[in-house]
Amino acid sequence: MENSILWIIASALLGILGFLGGVLFRRFLVEARLGSVQEKTRTLLAESEHEAERKVKEASIEAKEIVLRARAEFDQETKQRRSELQRMEHRLIQKEEMLDRKMDLLDRKEKDFINKERKLQERETRISHQERKAQSILEEQIRKLEQISGLTSQQAKEELVTKLVDEARVEAAEKVKRIEEETRELSSRKAREILSLAIQRYAADHVAETTVSVVDLPNDEMKGRIIGREGRNIRALEMATGVDLIIDDTPEAVIISCFDPIRREICRQALQRLVADGRIHPGRIEEVVNKVKKEIENGFREDGEQAMFELGLSGIHVELLKLLGRLKFRTSYSQNVLQHSKEVAYLCGLLAAELDLDPKLAKRAGLFHDIGKAVDQQMEGSHIQVGIEIAKRYGEPPEVINAIASHHEDVEASCIEAVLVDAADALSAARPGARREMLESYVKRLAKLEEIGESFKGVAKTYAIQAGREIRVMVEPEQIKDAEALFLAKDIAKKIKQEMAFPGEIRVTVIREVRAVEYAR
Repeated sequence: MENSILWIIASALLGILGFLGGVLFRRFLVEARLGSVQEKTRTLLAESEHEAERKVKEASIEAKEIVLRARAEFDQETKQRRSELQRMEHRLIQKEEMLDRKMDLLDRKEKDFINKERKLQERETRISHQERKAQSILEEQIRKLEQISGLTSQQAKEELVTKLVDEARVEAAEKVKRIEEETRELSSRKAREILSLAIQRYAADHVAETTVSVVDLPNDEMKGRIIGREGRNIRALEMATGVDLIIDDTPEAVIISCFDPIRREICRQALQRLVADGRIHPGRIEEVVNKVKKEIENGFREDGEQAMFELGLSGIHVELLKLLGRLKFRTSYSQNVLQHSKEVAYLCGLLAAELDLDPKLAKRAGLFHDIGKAVDQQMEGSHIQVGIEIAKRYGEPPEVINAIASHHEDVEASCIEAVLVDAADALSAARPGARREMLESYVKRLAKLEEIGESFKGVAKTYAIQAGREIRVMVEPEQIKDAEALFLAKDIAKKIKQEMAFPGEIRVTVIREVRAVEYAR
């Protein structure tokens, strides 16, 4: 029992001793580790202090460099500003000197101005005194002039104004006339352009009738043969004749369009022969067209000879007969020119016979008065100028040439035959139905022209002549002066253009005459 207790006590003592030994050992270990940590800490602190000192030195050096650079920049900027200030100061000094000079100049000018103003006032005082003296002299002279002339100053002013107005109107009329002549000379090309545009836009019925021909076909299959492979036949026909072929949905028909009636007739006859023959190809087309051209050219001479035979004329040049035959295919205001020329020739012959003149010469002049229209599309100038040139070239008598030149009153008639041609031309054009115009509308147009002319103040009577292509306006000489006649004609022409539609042109002629009548008893 006692041994057990001893063992227990011994065991307890040994346990306590072991525990104490362990504690002491751990404390030793801890102290050893703590010493090593403290040593490392001291080493790290030393290194940190050394690094901090190094960085402080570097920062100090860098700060010194920054301060040096900033000081250098500041010094440079200071120098620049100092130089700018010096320049500005120099400019200000110069401006100040300039201002001083200008002030001196202004002072001198002010003194000069004061002196001139004083002299001007003295001069105005002298002039006003002279003006009052001159005014009194002028008034005295005016009173003397009024006594001598028997007119007051107001009446004299009115008369002077009237004379000045009349002179101004005369000068204005002369200038207007000169401007019109210059415009007429320069407007030929522009007029052709305007007319061509008007022709393109004009769509009246008679335009289609006089510019289009229709060729009937046996069947619609013939259209394809006329066109040909890839259109070679129709191109060959158009190139050979100079026309436009229109092949559209119109059944069994081909339309030929061209402003030249002779080309259109050549194409029509050639196409009819090709259709009848059935052989249509470029070579055959060229052959037929050339043949038709020769036949039509021969037909010109036959038509001219026929017209000469009908009128009983002879001794006409062959080329002139051909040109006369060409008029068969020309129209003027839808009137056939050849028929119109023969009609004028008949009328001229009848009038000449009544006046005991040479009827053949009068017929010759009437027949050739529009001969220029045969080739006026190929030659420059109006049909009158072209006709005169043709008549001279083929040796026509002077009476015929004068009739051609004066039948539109462009020049003065120098022989009776020319006057007869002018009258017969107007009669032929004025015949109702000659130009596809109804009699009722024709009469209304003439009445409207006369009504417009008589609507103006100072007009005594108006006459519409030459089928409405001219109106003669008779004015009261007491109300319309010579200078005012030109303006009256312009006003009437302007009103006609505004209120009426008409082909061609209408000439307005204002006539002012003073008749003094006295009887001896």
